[in-house]
Amino acid sequence: AIALLPVFAQDILKVGSEGFGILRAAPAVGSFLTMILAAYIPLNKNAGMKLLVAIFLFGVCMIVFGLSTYFWLSVAALFLSGVFDGVSVVIRQTILQLETPDHMRGRVASVNSIFVGSSNELGAFESGVTAKLMGTVTAVVFGGTMTLLTVTATGLLSPSFRKLDIHKKIEEL
Repeated sequence: AIALLPVFAQDILKVGSEGFGILRAAPAVGSFLTMILAAYIPLNKNAGMKLLVAIFLFGVCMIVFGLSTYFWLSVAALFLSGVFDGVSVVIRQTILQLETPDHMRGRVASVNSIFVGSSNELGAFESGVTAKLMGTVTAVVFGGTMTLLTVTATGLLSPSFRKLDIHKKIEEL
């Protein structure tokens, strides 16, 4: 959705460059506040379920953003998407460090870095192609819906992931 923000700002929400700047900043502000809170509120108990819920709510935010024609609702949806993405990042990075065997940590971190580093560019490409084929709003709603379907399938098909509790792993260390 971030790659399509210029279209939303200009054609859908009609808020111009100032509105575009606010829309573009909203997820970053949400993520930043989450990172500050994560320093004081641990996310390691029931981490698997928290991760699934955070990703699910991120998908909901994308659907709300895609369907919204109100500027401040769009800003709120993007802000909350940043909050939930921030929760997801904290939990995923913690899992990566705690669950990867010591002898594989460097390689796993490298592969993770490549995927994370290229995901924005690949996502922007995918968003552009999908928007061209389906339309801008439909592309964003489709992406959010696919997020919901993927996280629901993961949660249903992987009970061990749902029950993942990194708090116990931290106590062992």
